[in-house]
Amino acid sequence: MAGTTGNGTDVNSHQSVPASKPAGGSLLYASQHDEKKERPEDDKDDDDDEAPADAGDEIGIKKKKKKPKKKPKKKKPSANGTIRQSSPPRVPVASLFSTGQYPVGEEVEYRNENAFRTTNEEKRHLDRINNDFLEEYRHGAEVHRQVRQWAQMNIKPGQSLTEIAEGIEDGVRALTGHQGLEEGDNLKGGMGFPTGLSLNHCAAHFTPNAGNKTILQKEDVLKVDFGVHINGRIVDSAFTMAFDPVYDNLLAAAKDATNAGVREAGIDVRMSDIGAAIQEAMESYEMELGGQTLPVKCIRNLNGHDIIQYSIHGRKSVPIVKGGDQTKMDEGETFAIETFGSTGKGYVRDDMETSHYAKKADAPNVPLRVSSARTLLSSISKNFGTLPFCRRYLDRLGHEKYLLGLNNLVSNGIVEAYPPLCDVKGSHTAQFEHTILLRPTVKEVISRGDDY
Repeated sequence: MAGTTGNGTDVNSHQSVPASKPAGGSLLYASQHDEKKERPEDDKDDDDDEAPADAGDEIGIKKKKKKPKKKPKKKKPSANGTIRQSSPPRVPVASLFSTGQYPVGEEVEYRNENAFRTTNEEKRHLDRINNDFLEEYRHGAEVHRQVRQWAQMNIKPGQSLTEIAEGIEDGVRALTGHQGLEEGDNLKGGMGFPTGLSLNHCAAHFTPNAGNKTILQKEDVLKVDFGVHINGRIVDSAFTMAFDPVYDNLLAAAKDATNAGVREAGIDVRMSDIGAAIQEAMESYEMELGGQTLPVKCIRNLNGHDIIQYSIHGRKSVPIVKGGDQTKMDEGETFAIETFGSTGKGYVRDDMETSHYAKKADAPNVPLRVSSARTLLSSISKNFGTLPFCRRYLDRLGHEKYLLGLNNLVSNGIVEAYPPLCDVKGSHTAQFEHTILLRPTVKEVISRGDDY
């Protein structure tokens, strides 16, 4: 999800470059019938072979030899000896990693005055005692990689945005093993926040509500932003897809800028330095469109952010332009480094119909006079807590005619609404985002994969 400045909006950006130590490795997808069928046993030869000739005959007739029976072929495991993932992905990731140990993200050693951390015994001890929550993050990251790999291979023009969103969300729920239909199940694992599918000038926070008929077009630029959580440890990562090579530079700018932010980030690093590195990378690009040369600008009021358990937006923001923020990153924190590039003004405003919501962690205890608001708040607390949700998720739980109650919760300051964030119409925007963990010994880019 996205973080914002100045207008109360939030934006998460995902980006990555080929990792020196990529997370996850390659994923094997197998169709249900990818094993060769065993051939039936050969029919037995007739026993009525001709008898040998009499002794006086010059030539005897030999009996035909029976063909040996073929043994059934054993099914071969995948290259890593585990069960293969299906397509669409439906095999829980826990079944693929039965030991409970999941792929480590890209590990990057700290530099300069923090270089000692890599070998310091005290820091190594702190790292070891954090193993449980690290495995929760890595579990979620592997789910994200496998689902997005499938999405990247299957999203095509002509599909509806609803079909795309539900395909991603069905995959995440299956791979985490939490369908989220039983009370409290979604708090154990599943969607960290709704699937953002923002098109063209819309940069973030759009997902289709019920009845939306939008169809993806060949000329569209699509931002795909979704989160996965295990026990509230949210992995936030995003990428952009375009089907016309004219947008290649726009996508490259956002990807390069996100990687620049990931490289710069670290313990004791000032936010202003990260923003300056991101802006320098992003604004070194331009693109040709309709005979015009357009500069790629950072969307200056969208930010990265820290992530805390069950809360996608913590207390710190990571700017994507240079500024005077002297706040530092600290050991043990988790950050979403996301960047947004635009061919428009480089500034977003609230626009279009709201779909994203989240209960505030510090929600006031106020009397609710609308009965539907009380019922809805109870359901939100039991099923989502402070995790973001969208209207489709309420539909899925069986809620009907809930808009009055939902708006009442928003107006009372209990639930936050996150409207879509858009630049000027006719412009195009791109986003990439990664989640990083500032471990005591190394920086781990937990969401890094072979794709970005």
